[in-house]
Amino acid sequence: MARIRLGMVGGGKDAFIGAVHRIAARIDGEFDLVAGALSSTPEKARESGALLGIAADRAYGSFEEMAEREAARPDGIEAVAIVTPNHMHAAPAIAFLQRGIHVICDKPLTATMEQAEALAAAVEASDALFLLTHNYTGYPMVRQAREMVAAGNLGTLRVVQVEYAQDWLTEATTGKQAEWRTDPARTGAGGSIGDIGTHALNLACFVTQLSLEALAADLQSFVPGRPVDDNAHMLLRFGGGARGMLWCSQVAPGNENSLRLRVYGDRGGIEWAQEDPNYLWFTPFGEPKRLLTRGGAGASGAAAAASRTPGGHPEGYLEGFANIYLGAAQAIRAAQAGERAAVLDLLPGLDAGMAGMRFIAAAIRSSRADAAWVAP
Repeated sequence: MARIRLGMVGGGKDAFIGAVHRIAARIDGEFDLVAGALSSTPEKARESGALLGIAADRAYGSFEEMAEREAARPDGIEAVAIVTPNHMHAAPAIAFLQRGIHVICDKPLTATMEQAEALAAAVEASDALFLLTHNYTGYPMVRQAREMVAAGNLGTLRVVQVEYAQDWLTEATTGKQAEWRTDPARTGAGGSIGDIGTHALNLACFVTQLSLEALAADLQSFVPGRPVDDNAHMLLRFGGGARGMLWCSQVAPGNENSLRLRVYGDRGGIEWAQEDPNYLWFTPFGEPKRLLTRGGAGASGAAAAASRTPGGHPEGYLEGFANIYLGAAQAIRAAQAGERAAVLDLLPGLDAGMAGMRFIAAAIRSSRADAAWVAP
């Protein structure tokens, strides 16, 4: 089967997340990167295209030119990955959706709610797919956790604890990543809550399949002069009566990428940590704690379907990201055949993106009102 022709907006020379997307797209051999508008600077865009082996006539100086010219080519791109800073998600996505080109977009959805609503309208008006790379939903043991919750292994859910802690912004920091991620004009009004808090909430909701009904948030900007939050504590109320807590921080020394989820019901609990992703702890109430391993005894069909190597061979960030791209390929091929792929139920899309945007806005409103309870 021919590989899906892929384009990319952003992700040029020295960009971190663009390289991750390209690796993820290549792992299962489903995509060929054939075009790109890899930088907002035309010269850098062409240089980046050459470094990646993209033909000179398909290394574009702008996403507008790329969308127009690729849509007119008989061999034009079928999908585009958007890996720009948040404020540049909506405009490229809309341009490609309007031309029937499938969009795979980095999270969060956009920088502002106004942009998000414009993008949502474009998604609704297009026959093309829109997918969001909340990559942690692609980890095998995360998918097993979701399956176990759905099967009732935990019983009625009561408590959801999720945290995402980093330390890379503990001091005032320079550099490309720090500059745009702490600039409200590019990242949006939320700092840590947009960058990693949305990941934490998405993970919790993906595994539990609960919806957030209200939150009470206390946001801080601990580094003097930082215009966006770098730490947040929240209380959460979910549909069905479950309660939760969310902590996200980028000023927690000793934490590199510490995303952790714990879920408890009246029949048992589960624990999962991103830095040790091949393991899932399951404790039925009143019984000894059980360690479930990816590829090992007790691993479910959901985990096996998201795995590539036998148990004991660690899989992690890149493979989890690749599962999003593999699912995207399956969904795109189904759409091309006029069908809906079942894998779409596992892939974050517009709904997850809008939930993230409402979460950011609600957290800011709540914190400004002295941590009052607000609905997202």
